[in-house]
Amino acid sequence: MISRTSNPALNKKTFTSLRGVSTADNQVMTIQGTVSKTGILLFLAFISASWTWKQFFFFENPAVSTYITIGLIGGLIAAMVGIFRPQSAPIAAPIYAVFEGLFLGGISSIFEMRFPGIVIQAVGLTFGTLLALLFAYKSRIIKPTENFKLGVAAATGGIFFMYMASFILGFFGIAIPFIHGSGMFGIGISAVIVVIAALNLVLDFDFIEQGAEDGAPKFMEWRAALGLMITLVWLYIEILHLLSKLRSRD
Repeated sequence: MISRTSNPALNKKTFTSLRGVSTADNQVMTIQGTVSKTGILLFLAFISASWTWKQFFFFENPAVSTYITIGLIGGLIAAMVGIFRPQSAPIAAPIYAVFEGLFLGGISSIFEMRFPGIVIQAVGLTFGTLLALLFAYKSRIIKPTENFKLGVAAATGGIFFMYMASFILGFFGIAIPFIHGSGMFGIGISAVIVVIAALNLVLDFDFIEQGAEDGAPKFMEWRAALGLMITLVWLYIEILHLLSKLRSRD
């Protein structure tokens, strides 16, 4: 059965399985607390990304590709720890943000060198999308019904398997051209992926709200913030990819 949210850090079992877990001060998760934790993670990622950015542009450090690899692997490990051991999220989530900042700073600097101005556009579109969907969710313009959740989860799963197939086939020198191509079909595919990534934010909002209503333990604020960060990073990367395709056609 497909999970009702495609974000592995946020699903219904995440909250229901922890209803009986108590903390030292018996505090419970709140939406405001989750927002604050998300802000902290964004700040940490920004500091880390800025450092990698400076290494690339100001010091012309050739090791930026190494930072990208370290950030990617370290972020993946930290995310998995935070996902499968929720009690560790207060530590794992900040570590994830720092590692992911290394990765994002490196990737962004490479794209910026090729397409000047693309990073600020991608950042603006990412946070603009976040605010627009938050407004749509709070005003119930978009309602996360069960069919909506199932559809987004299925689409996200399809994207995951497509990327995995591309990764595996790459070892044999076989490329799936429409994923990286800058033709109209490739741009259309990237646009669809951006939409699916954005809709995952709606699922995240819904399950964070549900966790607060269910009285999940306080540490789940960090777990929920980690989930939002995972989605935002994915959305930013996909927007960056789409913009690069559009710019390459100029």
